[in-house]
Amino acid sequence: MAGSAQAQTITQTFGSGANQFQIEFVTIGNPGNAADTTGWPNPAGSVNYTYHIAKYEIHLDIINKYNNQRGSSPAISTYNLSSFGGNGLLRPATGITWYEAATFVNWLNTNTGNQAAYKFSGSTFQLWTSADAGYQASNPYRNSLAKFWLPSMDEWYKAAYGSPSGLWFNYSNGSNAAPTAVANGTAANTAVFGRSVSSGPADITNAGGLSAYETMGQGGNVTEWVETAGDRINDTASENRALRGGAWVALASNLDAASTSSGSPTAQSQDLKFEFSHLD
Repeated sequence: MAGSAQAQTITQTFGSGANQFQIEFVTIGNPGNAADTTGWPNPAGSVNYTYHIAKYEIHLDIINKYNNQRGSSPAISTYNLSSFGGNGLLRPATGITWYEAATFVNWLNTNTGNQAAYKFSGSTFQLWTSADAGYQASNPYRNSLAKFWLPSMDEWYKAAYGSPSGLWFNYSNGSNAAPTAVANGTAANTAVFGRSVSSGPADITNAGGLSAYETMGQGGNVTEWVETAGDRINDTASENRALRGGAWVALASNLDAASTSSGSPTAQSQDLKFEFSHLD
């Protein structure tokens, strides 16, 4: 694994009482880094500020506690993994649409006294406009005043394939060589992929070796939503959103920095999960 210093982490608490939960974030520094020109999209991964990304995938217990605090508001529905290794509370929350991920992130903001990241009219997602405080012409999906948001393609890419030293790697295990396929574990240069459908994903804290920035599971285990549209231009509310990382059934090539796909923001699948970022 690249990088000799242990990554800085920040733990944030959300909710209250029996439904309180915590999320651990890893700091992604080296602001203003040069982009990678060997993967896809090309170029990718240049971010001009320090940010944080969830170290682990969001697990079922977090979504359960979130749903318990939402009252009459629509709950996030996750897939039943009983036929895919079980519904343990540390299994990744799968089957979440992009819109559901956005409403979850909005709640993280409002629960901590911050501006919502994404604009909804009822259940309908909308673009922010110049009449809204926090509007960004370069990205009308995201309100600039929010503290938590879904990671952009560049933010996700940098955390997965970049390093504190500025080097780029083909895989999210801090290496240009494909990781070893495993069912679970935390050994360096491993990832959860190449598995049978019925085996299911690993627990979020047991989902392979770490990236150079010390995130887990960005390669393999379950595929991840990013904020960015499939065409990289966030200008239409209903357009496809990008997906990254591959799942437990993926081939090694699906984990490579050159591999990406996209899907409808209403799409559900057994191998969808999400990460999110926040500023200092």
